[in-house]
Amino acid sequence: MINRLRRPMWPVMVVCAIALMCLSTSLGAQTTAAATQQPQRSLSIKCGRLLDGKSDQARTNVVLVIEGEKIKEVGSAAAGSNVIDLSRETCLPGLIDTHTHVLLQGDITAADYDEQLLKQSPEYRTILGTVNARRALEYGFTTIRDLETEGAGYADVDIRNAIDRGVIPGPRMQVATRALDVTGAYPLLGYAPNVQVPHGVQVVDGADGGRKAVREQIMYGADWIKVYSDRSYKVRNDGVLDDIPTFTMDELRAIVDEAHRERHKVASHAMALNGVHNSVEAGVDSIEHGNYIADADLKTMATRGIYYVPTIFVGEYVAQGRAAEGAPVWVKMLQIHEDTFRRAQKAGVKIAFGTDAGGFDWKVNPAKEFAYMVKWGMTPAQAIRAATLSAAELLGMQDRVGSIEAGKLADVVGVAGDPLGDVTVLEKVDFVMKNGVVYKRP
Repeated sequence: MINRLRRPMWPVMVVCAIALMCLSTSLGAQTTAAATQQPQRSLSIKCGRLLDGKSDQARTNVVLVIEGEKIKEVGSAAAGSNVIDLSRETCLPGLIDTHTHVLLQGDITAADYDEQLLKQSPEYRTILGTVNARRALEYGFTTIRDLETEGAGYADVDIRNAIDRGVIPGPRMQVATRALDVTGAYPLLGYAPNVQVPHGVQVVDGADGGRKAVREQIMYGADWIKVYSDRSYKVRNDGVLDDIPTFTMDELRAIVDEAHRERHKVASHAMALNGVHNSVEAGVDSIEHGNYIADADLKTMATRGIYYVPTIFVGEYVAQGRAAEGAPVWVKMLQIHEDTFRRAQKAGVKIAFGTDAGGFDWKVNPAKEFAYMVKWGMTPAQAIRAATLSAAELLGMQDRVGSIEAGKLADVVGVAGDPLGDVTVLEKVDFVMKNGVVYKRP
């Protein structure tokens, strides 16, 4: 989240409770069979319109032939007798959210965050996380990158694995486990020195400490490494969003170098001037939030292919609570963020769709992000591409997901409307297929 233990022991009863709860509870009346359902041998989907994730133009009257978990053919003729009729719908690739927190339930105020870390056990938070994963899938997100458990240890690894093994339904996940930050820079803070409280991150200091933490997280199953690169934001008189960087350059470079050496990528929570600049100089793979990015850093990002994941909606959501707590800077940050987003587009920076879901309540559809991206200058087609092929490229999964074409995994969503004309229809996905299995249908 914007400014947010060892692996919990898993009693058999907790594991059973998670499986039973997720396999017996239907969060949507239209959701189909349990996650253990196997894809059918062959079926066809008749699409009234198709946005394939590669072209900005829709094709009409397209038939997708699905065999097993993959797309066999994109054409005009149905195969076999098992046909799903979406002739009144627009079909798209499964959506991808590259910034989520399934183990958070929203923290509009600092007290909300403390409540979750201090009063909810990791086991209980994990059970809630399985529910959020299912919500993500039913919203149409068939792939997510979950960027840190916020004090719940390595529980995201277990949720990812349970989904992959068919124990619970959910999107395929890449996970970051415990984000990294330095001593004194991340909640929980403000408690008496003699009161030991958990932290929402893994606290590391020094270059060697950073390298050790990277190795540890990868050993326990991390797909990504996440760092918090700045804190303490203020708007200068010239309109620049200033900050205090967390890691020294030696520390940050060591973390990035170690992750890349082990063929893992690094995501950097960097919201302002120094955090972004240091992250770009250290060679991270994505800038998360990026409310203010200097023009020179945008140019470097475009040159090096560093992705920008702007998470717009959560900024407005959090600003409401932070302003009420006496921190009006968060409201000003929204205006700065819009200017940065527009400059990033002009600079040719790669932009991937990410929402920070979990930073806001999972009962709120993360697809609200699309409307903000369009409001701030993207075309609907560009916003959709950010959540499909561009997001897949950031995750290194473009050979499997992100577009609808023969040979790729059968991740397909459908909406009753034209998202190129009204991008908000993506908030009403009524058909979801992942790996050839239908989880939701109109």
